[in-house]
Amino acid sequence: MKQLRPVMFVGTASDVGKSVITAGFCRIFKQDGYTPAPFKAQNMSLNSYATPEGFEIGRAQAVQAEAAGIPCHTDMNPVLLKPTTDKTAQLVLHGKPAGNQSAWEYFMEDDKRALFDEVKQAFNRLSHRFNPVVMEGAGSISELNLRHRDITNMRIALHAGAAVYLVTDIDRGGIFGSVYGTIALLPPEERQLIKGIIINKFRGDIRLFAEGRTMLENITGVPVTGVLPYFHDIHIEEEDSVALSLKQKGWSTGRINIAVVLLRHMSNFTDFDALEKDERVNLFYTDNPVALAEADIIILPGSKNTISDLVAIRNNGTAAAVTEAYKRNKVVIGICGGYQMMGLQVADPDGVEGAPATIPGLGILPVTTVLTREKVTRQRSFYYRQQTKLCEGYEIHMGDTSCENRVPLNEFTDGTTDGYFLHAKCWGTYLHGILDNDTVVNDLLAQCGKDTAVKDFDYRAFKEIQYNKLATHIREHLDIPAVYKALEL
Repeated sequence: MKQLRPVMFVGTASDVGKSVITAGFCRIFKQDGYTPAPFKAQNMSLNSYATPEGFEIGRAQAVQAEAAGIPCHTDMNPVLLKPTTDKTAQLVLHGKPAGNQSAWEYFMEDDKRALFDEVKQAFNRLSHRFNPVVMEGAGSISELNLRHRDITNMRIALHAGAAVYLVTDIDRGGIFGSVYGTIALLPPEERQLIKGIIINKFRGDIRLFAEGRTMLENITGVPVTGVLPYFHDIHIEEEDSVALSLKQKGWSTGRINIAVVLLRHMSNFTDFDALEKDERVNLFYTDNPVALAEADIIILPGSKNTISDLVAIRNNGTAAAVTEAYKRNKVVIGICGGYQMMGLQVADPDGVEGAPATIPGLGILPVTTVLTREKVTRQRSFYYRQQTKLCEGYEIHMGDTSCENRVPLNEFTDGTTDGYFLHAKCWGTYLHGILDNDTVVNDLLAQCGKDTAVKDFDYRAFKEIQYNKLATHIREHLDIPAVYKALEL
């Protein structure tokens, strides 16, 4: 295949659909015989994933790599920021923690020269291995006060010599001002990289926007590459918890109601994507004690700040609702930080999450946790509850959970074990992605005492179908030949 220049999808704002469009183009290039790879210089997210080598990257780039049909790698997301409080975040560089920084320290020191060098090197390595590199920006590309410190948007686009497409969300409204203003604020050398405008999330009859499309091209001098209709029947993992506001529904009749405890620092909420697609299940996120009491199953999810979130759910009555549900023999399970919370005690002697502290857990499982500076990040193959079907998941945690006479939930292929099994209705695990396995889900739903058929659900096959549907959707509504033309060297 001939060599293509990199392509980059940037936005007029956050959450305009850049991540999904990037994944779609990764699949399109793969279908067309190329060897694409995703790249996002810096990601800010609590949704992360473990690479095959045991490093950590943003989940969105792992999804995009999956769409491209390749294993994920830290070069695809060299800088990951994981917020720990409103003002601080853990810096993950090339997949490993590099300390906590305040927003001031991160954005004001050194104009990011050293970090940008690392980003450029990661991109260069990737561009030598793959064709083309499919790049994603972050937020808006016209934040004037941050321009000279930016390592994620047009600064890296210039280094890459990328063909850049500006994505805007018409469902929000105001696209004429946002698109025109975004382009007008760019300096000439950056403006000339913009090859097209993608209008995303259009509702209704696209023909009604024909005049608007022409007007937008006239005022910006940039062609509209296409208008993507809003879709409801294509399921691609969301990049971050911005999407959770749409998932805070409640109890439903006729299905098994699963409540995920809504934590302020919730991490890896994609643990529940497969459950959301299960027709037997009504899954919702809540910190309302009444809604939790009505649920058939309660799941305590992962957290980037276990102690802070544990204090918060005690203060708002959520913790009491969880323990009461456990006493009433409801199904209660915990994943990662949620597993830690279910124990007798969580200790942070080194101040990993803030000031050193030790607080009591919910007292459901007879385990104790000590938070550690060393982060565990690795993919895992395991057997759930001594069953014979091999399952897949991954670990990302900073903590060691132990007890005497522990009854493990899972056994890894190397003979080591994970989690604590109290009984069929109550357990905890460090494994993210455990609920992507039908063996686990069928067993979990069976504990509710409701008549539910056993279902074989191949989540990996399901996701492959979704990537192909997304590629078809993009091909139908964007000028793909024009994109290829822009990528010619």
